[in-house]
Amino acid sequence: MDLKLGDKRMVFDPWLIGPAFARGWWLLHEPPSDWLERLSQADLIYISHMHSDHLSYPTLKKLAERRPDIPIYVGNTERPVFWNLNQSGVQLTNINVVPFGIWRQVDKNLRFMILMDGVHPEMDTCIIVEYKGHKILNTVDCTRPNGGRLPMKVAVMMSDFAGGASGFPMTFSGGKFTEEWKAQFIKMERKKLLNYKAQLVKDLQPRIYCPFAGYFVESHPSDKYIKETNIKNDPNELNNLIKKNSDVVTWTPRPGATLDLGRMLKDPTDSKGIIEPPEGTKIYKDSWDFGPYLKILNAAIEDEIFCHSSWIKEYFTWAGFKNYNLVIRMIETDEDFSPFPGGYDYLVDFLDLSFPKERPSREHAYEEIRSRVDVIRYVVKNGLLWDDLYIGFQTRLQRDPDIYHHLFWNHFQIKLPLTPPDWKSFLMCCEEGGPELSQVSHSVANEQTNRNSYAEQTGVCQREDDGRQERRG
Repeated sequence: MDLKLGDKRMVFDPWLIGPAFARGWWLLHEPPSDWLERLSQADLIYISHMHSDHLSYPTLKKLAERRPDIPIYVGNTERPVFWNLNQSGVQLTNINVVPFGIWRQVDKNLRFMILMDGVHPEMDTCIIVEYKGHKILNTVDCTRPNGGRLPMKVAVMMSDFAGGASGFPMTFSGGKFTEEWKAQFIKMERKKLLNYKAQLVKDLQPRIYCPFAGYFVESHPSDKYIKETNIKNDPNELNNLIKKNSDVVTWTPRPGATLDLGRMLKDPTDSKGIIEPPEGTKIYKDSWDFGPYLKILNAAIEDEIFCHSSWIKEYFTWAGFKNYNLVIRMIETDEDFSPFPGGYDYLVDFLDLSFPKERPSREHAYEEIRSRVDVIRYVVKNGLLWDDLYIGFQTRLQRDPDIYHHLFWNHFQIKLPLTPPDWKSFLMCCEEGGPELSQVSHSVANEQTNRNSYAEQTGVCQREDDGRQERRG
């Protein structure tokens, strides 16, 4: 969203190129052709949180090449929004971390305040922008923005609306997770979200409401199943529900459309208050440039660290999650979630952070996580959060019993170390003949044959001697 406030321009959460969540989300709308020019001219940019549909490094990379010193503002979250900036290779030099609940003055007419989420204070934020006494409230993805303490009768309120932004339940199988159960669950969740948003708008009584965040699509052919079954709310459906329960004016934003707030506040029926996109404007994308982004992910498959099975112990030790009675089985897969030829298939026991060949005999919770090999290896290599796997639909999961392990998922989605594993030192240790991880269980059929064949095809793992290769099995 591009706001013109007097002689200042402010942009919210620019995602205008490339995917989000590794390769799971792609833009639904065709951005205006002049997006980079407009973004470069912004006086300030607000980025609400670190999820890649809001903090888009491909977008910011293009922007930084033109204007690296553009002022960017983020909230003072527990995990910094730009925790991964150095690794991203994006050269931004003017990132400002703002305390919560404090007005930040831009000029005599313009100020803003960043607020935390009451449910996810460690990462989610929202914002109030005030220009000449008129407030714009953008709650973005917050589950309970500012703990429910929000201004009433703002000029404009924006929020998310779509739903479908989770790996649950579409990536789960076994037990109750039939297609019928998933469809019914999603239908109910969408309805609950619609009613919640409509009630929030009714309670706050903004003059204008805009469904702002949620315009994404699972467009890669490999995610056809997710695209067809992960049904999301329609913004017009929410707007109609709001209009039924209140006299709030609603506006569904589309590429190239403009809302003139000055006109709308004077006369909501002003025909020039909302200008729709020019005739012939392309609204929806019909093609996506998958290649460059998948190439980056695919490069991780052949990285040298994965020639040494001890990467598994190195990685999970770095991750730092233990003393929890959960055993997971991690299986590297191809595009269709079948075992990847020569891929790793292993157990991790988080009670003592061991790597057994078989599930322990004690009573324990268990999860099987199948992950596309390009994404899991890219995440491991770069020390990234598991949102790329889970929210990006790049896993398939089964669990016994059917319990959500909040501590486990919260750790891997929020609390991983801020710096990636030291793979350079790891490889030096391997060069010196450090021990391979003998406990790892490779359960893929014909694993050794597959691994040798894969090594011949790709040239990876050639530097290991026969003895080390044998120990890996």
